[in-house]
Amino acid sequence: MSGPTLSFEDRRVLVVGGSSGIGRGIARAFRDAGAATTAWGTRARIEDYEQPHELDGIDYAQVDAADDAQVRSAAAAIDALDVLVMCQGTVRYRKQEFEAEVFRQVLDVNLTSMMTCAQAFFPLLAKAGGTIVTVSSTAAYHATLGTPAYNASKCGVVGLTRTLGQAWASQGVRVNGVAPGYVATKLTEVTTNRPDRLAAALERIPLGRMGEPDEMAGAALFLASPLASYIVGQTLIVDGGMTL
Repeated sequence: MSGPTLSFEDRRVLVVGGSSGIGRGIARAFRDAGAATTAWGTRARIEDYEQPHELDGIDYAQVDAADDAQVRSAAAAIDALDVLVMCQGTVRYRKQEFEAEVFRQVLDVNLTSMMTCAQAFFPLLAKAGGTIVTVSSTAAYHATLGTPAYNASKCGVVGLTRTLGQAWASQGVRVNGVAPGYVATKLTEVTTNRPDRLAAALERIPLGRMGEPDEMAGAALFLASPLASYIVGQTLIVDGGMTL
């Protein structure tokens, strides 16, 4: 008798924000697990990203997830979907997020676009008995100096995950999330590029190191798999113990 598996053979997966950082790691993991994987990003071509070879075997489409019309148009071109991973995100440092216009822009990308994408793909996911995995941040569980929009948006994603999980479970769609801690990406360069900040961050992490995109991917694959078939509306913290 065989048990649940992390194989995604014959499954179709879309990773919004899958062209770089944590999203890229997640897209690669689904590809390696056998899924037909598509990544959405904001640049015109996949070759416009650093090390585009890492995305070999992954379909790519330029879609601004914060643009409702682009999302609807791109979603209409997809005829089947089993897993939707939403990893889009931005942050504006130097206290820019205290300005109302910038605050709204960050929320549009980090939070509102997730609801737009979830709504756009819900019919296909319901038909397939599929899953949604949101990617938020441990910022949802503590204050973040100088970035109120980023923080509020990540809190919102955790709440959205709970609420959509409750609303859609009876319709065959499981919704869960991953909250990464410190992972070396462009969004964390404000920390990783400064030895003093990096040292202070590592002191707070019991494992003593930053996470890797592939480690976030493992959590996403688990939540999208039959291994997590009775998990609904939860956000899994993957932070090396930092929030402890």
